[in-house]
Amino acid sequence: MVCSGGADVLVGGVTAVTPVVTVAGRRDDAKCAASYTGSVDHPVIVLASDEHASHLDDEFRRYHRDYDVRVVRTCDDATALLERLCAADRQIALLVQDAGLPDADVWTSFAAWRRVVPTARRLVTVPWERFLEEGDRLRPGLAHGKFDAFLLMPRGLRDEEFHAAVVELLSDWGSTVARPEVETIRLVSRPGNPLTAAVRDFAHRMGIPAGVHHPDSDVGREILAELATTRQESGAAEAPGEPVVASVYRAPFVATSVREVAQALNGSSGETVLTDVVDVAVVGAGPAGLATAVYAASEGLSTVVLEAEAVGGQAGTSSMIRNYLGFPRGVSGMRLAQRARNQAVRFGARFLTGWEVDALQPCDASLAHDEREHVLTTPGGGHVRARSVVIATGVAYRHLGVASVEELVGRGVYYGSAMTAAPEVEGQPVVVVGGGNSAGQAAIHLARFASSVTIVVRRDLTETMSQYLIDELRWNERVHVRVGVEVVDGGGAGLLEWLDLRTNASGEVERVPAAGLFLLLGARPTCGWLPPTVARDPRGFVLTGRDVPKEAWLGPGGVPGPWASDAIVPPDTLATTAPGVFAVGDIRSGSMKRVASASGEGASVVPLIHAWLAP
Repeated sequence: MVCSGGADVLVGGVTAVTPVVTVAGRRDDAKCAASYTGSVDHPVIVLASDEHASHLDDEFRRYHRDYDVRVVRTCDDATALLERLCAADRQIALLVQDAGLPDADVWTSFAAWRRVVPTARRLVTVPWERFLEEGDRLRPGLAHGKFDAFLLMPRGLRDEEFHAAVVELLSDWGSTVARPEVETIRLVSRPGNPLTAAVRDFAHRMGIPAGVHHPDSDVGREILAELATTRQESGAAEAPGEPVVASVYRAPFVATSVREVAQALNGSSGETVLTDVVDVAVVGAGPAGLATAVYAASEGLSTVVLEAEAVGGQAGTSSMIRNYLGFPRGVSGMRLAQRARNQAVRFGARFLTGWEVDALQPCDASLAHDEREHVLTTPGGGHVRARSVVIATGVAYRHLGVASVEELVGRGVYYGSAMTAAPEVEGQPVVVVGGGNSAGQAAIHLARFASSVTIVVRRDLTETMSQYLIDELRWNERVHVRVGVEVVDGGGAGLLEWLDLRTNASGEVERVPAAGLFLLLGARPTCGWLPPTVARDPRGFVLTGRDVPKEAWLGPGGVPGPWASDAIVPPDTLATTAPGVFAVGDIRSGSMKRVASASGEGASVVPLIHAWLAP
């Protein structure tokens, strides 16, 4: 559709041209429901309104450069438009309606549109005179995931609160659904390469736009030619393999691990030299480690954060965290982590991504205060000297332990939510294993793409998952929960195609089609590099505070004895059995496995660090 001498409007499914009539600088709702038809390459925003069509069109004019904004008056017109756009392979970013369509209510219209385009974000905006009346009726739909936001329709110019919410929705859509407009990293690989999938997921978690290109594509051939030239000039031997990684940071190279890519972007431990002794070395950049970095650096402590993989840890893989304080519309784990990282960097913290710590040499607490130094070492020969160390390595998902399934990791089987894999299962059935919040968040995200999502758990979700997620899953017609069931086999011709599910009560095994298996199983600690002087519980989690066995209690200031029995005290709440070494977040024994609690512990440890560093 192209505007010519006016604006085109869908009326009863027929395109009509209506002249633009302005009243006091704004289009008259009664006269016009105009839409701007942008480039066919631009994602589409659909505004559905009868009474307020022109008003909404004016409000969304600021998006016309980057989006194709369409206006319709009825639910049926919107459905027909969406079907035509999908048939033309157009991307639909946002659906907006004012809860006053003449032919359908909010629930019916969004249900119809969701069946056509489940990946679009959904927004209800209501005029002032109906806002209170509609609020009580519509808020349950927000809680159940029927739409993503419920906003008051702007009443004047520059309603930036309204548009901040719109931009959040578009940003969320852009980071999880849209094809990247600009690629910071380009991967050349054939489909089905597990390492390619892992590198792409790493890039997403780091907030780095990445694209995958076939070797026979124009981009693929160009990068491979550049790789051959680089090898020829350097005299390097031919090293076939995939993926080939090209970025603005260095010449193309064949990646052999995700950590190699991380170090290529951030510098390896052998290349980066830290000569000074820092006040705080934080091992792990999940929510707990990020909070420590922000608060320590903001209080003037020299801070270095070492992260073996992507910033954000396990939480960084979450598609949408809705119960984190201060984010009423939710926030993705990636965005939360990158905002925290930027905040810490602003205060002077330094991040070393791709640095795996393989050993800790604790300080001698009996030495003079200014002589106490902990030493962290890495496999690449790097080392960091620090006056205090915070262990914030978090946990990793437990492995399923089914050999046939493990062989397909990266080829349809993923540990974690693997958000970048979701578009690849579009229109196909998937299975999620796990009953925690991360599993629920993954299922909701996958339901935007997959034809069906089956959550497989051994026990009832109410024992392990937040109620808001249980409610949202219950109302999602694409999600099904099977309790008392586990995965016992899986296979396919190079990629996952089927799974065998066993019902534990009866022993019956059922084979189901599955294009994806997402495993979010429990938690195992990631601290095998710690020395014996750091006490752990039988499961391997780090003991702190009064959980430390009494025989390991120390004297005043955390200094070893001999001391009188009445002078021996337990470590501080977040302190370990090694003086000057602290543990926060999921790695700590007895911690609450939630993002907010991990962040709280990361902030709370900073006063303890100050006390340890005080002369």
